[in-house]
Amino acid sequence: MDPGILCFHHCDHKVFCTIIPEQCPVCKQNLDRYDYNLLPFRVPYPFVKASQHPRAIVMKPTHGDFLNDYYNSKDLHIGVTNSHGCVVEFSEKGIRGVDNAVKQWSDFDTSADWDQCLLLEQFDELWNEIWDSVLLKVSLSPFWQADKYNEERHNCFTFVLTFLRALDCGELSEKAHDPKLFCKQYVVPRTSAAGKYISLYRQLKRQNYFIQNQ
Repeated sequence: MDPGILCFHHCDHKVFCTIIPEQCPVCKQNLDRYDYNLLPFRVPYPFVKASQHPRAIVMKPTHGDFLNDYYNSKDLHIGVTNSHGCVVEFSEKGIRGVDNAVKQWSDFDTSADWDQCLLLEQFDELWNEIWDSVLLKVSLSPFWQADKYNEERHNCFTFVLTFLRALDCGELSEKAHDPKLFCKQYVVPRTSAAGKYISLYRQLKRQNYFIQNQ
């Protein structure tokens, strides 16, 4: 899903595009590899597929995707991947990713809905057993039934913070006791960086180049 935004420096400008032109759009000089102040590079894509990031905290827009639908005023949805990269999430539909009837991971995998999300934090393989054990235990609690959901007071964010506190993993768990502090340290930096990429992407949907002074 990476649109492949490129950047090159020429005639004291940064030029963003998706295809390197034959001529510099600023000075109209023909371009070859000796003309660049810095060789063209691909702008890092800030989003990931949740299924490729097990043992992680992930976030996406509640509706739509980041590149085309997200604005600062829109709600975000947060979830947790288990050791297999399957997303466990809480919403007005209750808990998803866990089957309460058999007390095990659900066969219905919603991870395809998380193909363009932000990775807030990921743990290494050493955490596999305890991560899955705590996540399953927390998810099976009756607190996450659909009728308990409240958009303001008992939501997806509540679920993730509850899991992180139960995980007892040091700083991340400590920050999970304070929702504002957690957002400041783990959410805001990622959404701010993503916002710059989104803005650039939308500029390039309207025009062939976006030009910045160096």
